[in-house]
Amino acid sequence: MIRTILCDLLDIKYPIFQGGMAWIADAGLAAAVSNAGGLGILAAGNAPAEYVLEEIRKVKTLTDKPFGVNIMLLSPYAEAVAQIVADERVKLIVTGAGNPSKYMKVWMDSGATVIPVVPSTAMAKLMERCGASAVIAEGGEAGGHVGDITTMALVPQVCDSVKIPVIAAGGIADGRGIAAALMLGACGVQVGTRFLTAAECNVHQNYKDMVLKAKDISTTSTGKRLGHPVRAIKNSFLREYSTKEYDSAITNDELEAFGAGRLQLAAVEGDVKNGCVLAGQVSGMVNKEQSAKEMIEEMFSEAEVLLKGVGKWVS
Repeated sequence: MIRTILCDLLDIKYPIFQGGMAWIADAGLAAAVSNAGGLGILAAGNAPAEYVLEEIRKVKTLTDKPFGVNIMLLSPYAEAVAQIVADERVKLIVTGAGNPSKYMKVWMDSGATVIPVVPSTAMAKLMERCGASAVIAEGGEAGGHVGDITTMALVPQVCDSVKIPVIAAGGIADGRGIAAALMLGACGVQVGTRFLTAAECNVHQNYKDMVLKAKDISTTSTGKRLGHPVRAIKNSFLREYSTKEYDSAITNDELEAFGAGRLQLAAVEGDVKNGCVLAGQVSGMVNKEQSAKEMIEEMFSEAEVLLKGVGKWVS
């Protein structure tokens, strides 16, 4: 069995986080992952604070295991959500798409463990100084908001730059990815794309089918012009967005407006032609629907076999 410092820090069986996928990672999915021994995470995304509060209270009825909330700091509701997670005494807070420094004291005073997503060593060092208990080093292979550095290059550099635990994210969907992350110095992983096809994931079936049909070259990242690129599966919307992004006649405000609401359109309404299907480069490796429990147990069984056998390469 694979057990790391992350398991002891958060009282979980397996050192795996479920990614905080906006409009997708709801109470049902988070509870299923937590009940399976991982760390389920609710995604606040761009949702109103009232929705987040409702989901926090719902997940508490579905599991007595630890769970977390992911706060997307670009959201117009970020400040309200930041206060809600403190008021609700959420035990784990994950942040993404921004710098959470101004909220850290309030969260830690509420007793929360804070683990930000970081795209660079500089941000990892800053989060350590601010009191983060760990960081999630996420490479550009991931779905959703991404940085420039790949997971394989980013993770060991972050591990070398901070003393707190590091969780690897981006490009991990099976036991090989988990084993590789541990060899790079991480003490756990965050997985998003594979959980899109979990039986307990309430994302629209059309969205799941896009992931299941994806190939290795099916995703691309757009939005770099606006300073917050995202990775998604190529479709009609993404092709039109890419054209507009490189059109100097289109203003940044117009480009922002063109992309607004597209994730919800795909994830909730199932319009995968005109919506944005966020997913990582490992989409081509995700080819079956399973329960969250089956996914976690399968991934860690694979990783354990690989890690036990690694000695065969050393003479």
